[in-house]
Amino acid sequence: MNFNFKKKFGQNFLKDQNILNNIAIKSEIDKETLVIEIGVGAAALTNKLCERAGFVLAYEIDKELTEIIADNLKGKDNVNVVFDDFLNRDLKEDVSKYNYKKIYVVANLPYYITTPIIEKIVNSNVNVERIVVMVQKEVGDRFNAKVGSKEYNSLTIFLNYYYEISKLMDVSRNCFIPAPNVDSIVVMMQKRDKQYDVKNEEIFFKLVRDSFKFKRKNLRNNLKDYDLDKILKVLNKYNMDLSVRAEKLTIDIFVEMSNSLSE
Repeated sequence: MNFNFKKKFGQNFLKDQNILNNIAIKSEIDKETLVIEIGVGAAALTNKLCERAGFVLAYEIDKELTEIIADNLKGKDNVNVVFDDFLNRDLKEDVSKYNYKKIYVVANLPYYITTPIIEKIVNSNVNVERIVVMVQKEVGDRFNAKVGSKEYNSLTIFLNYYYEISKLMDVSRNCFIPAPNVDSIVVMMQKRDKQYDVKNEEIFFKLVRDSFKFKRKNLRNNLKDYDLDKILKVLNKYNMDLSVRAEKLTIDIFVEMSNSLSE
């Protein structure tokens, strides 16, 4: 490919046809699905998505890829590539132009802005039923980290609050042009049928963020400005006290603590 890859856009194009096919197949998209793709690159994945989806709404920040993308998507009439920074878009307004029964996000995300992109999708007020994304392995491990592990953090809880998360496949760095310095992982996030019973989401998410603020500190130190008596009462139910660190707490315990603070 005669193209000058740009480090600032995190450009590593997936070349492995088996991986591309697997992503499209395992995403389980169909003609009733509007697929959102972020980071089109050379449109290798876009092509596979167009074959299966009702429509593909794709975003690409690098306008220098215009000709390459147009050439690689020749003959595909169910795709719109928006050349803009996805983080600056009004996603709700963008998808309002299309007819669909469900929205999935399927993408090989630029690794340097993975978390902001996913947070934007979750907070967009668009009902995205499923997210299938390739991300840096270290980041993907955090998405579905187990309680008590070093990967478990506030992002884990944020995502698991909305989605059930599973790993679809590992992807070697050798499957990309140019090869990145890290291996990758494809994860699926499926919207939960039943949401957690949280009285005040603002309090809940602030509590979670503050609990993890300083990773090495315990709850007593991280939550000095909270009503610690209420928090302790919940912790005592689980044979814990304020000396516990946030990574030891399940999402259900955070929900209980948040609800007690909301009363």
